[in-house]
Amino acid sequence: MAFANSSTTANQFQLVTTLKSILVWSFVLTVCMTVIGFPLLMLVVAVGSLTAVTLHAILPTSAMLMTAIGFIGIHVLGILAASTFLTLKGIHPQEVEWLRWLHGQESPKTSSTYASCPLTCDIKG
Repeated sequence: MAFANSSTTANQFQLVTTLKSILVWSFVLTVCMTVIGFPLLMLVVAVGSLTAVTLHAILPTSAMLMTAIGFIGIHVLGILAASTFLTLKGIHPQEVEWLRWLHGQESPKTSSTYASCPLTCDIKG
């Protein structure tokens, strides 16, 4: 009985850890897509506008809605697919070196060096 409970608890913990990892990756990829992918976003808006104008001849009332739902849906599904792929591949956000900002950890290896430091750092006041 105790063995069955520990197995169930371990499976639940693994499921929660996997879901947490997928959600964190989704957040990180959304931020990266918004900040870094701004030129790509402009291209998507341009293509979406042309698609909406083209669809307006066929579907006059819902062309813009269909286009917006399509492009937003593709982006959301792409981000979820990428985050699921990264998680199932075994790459967890806490293991990635450039995600220290996400956990509130600072880089202990980095130290500030100023141009005047070789001249003034040894002076005791």
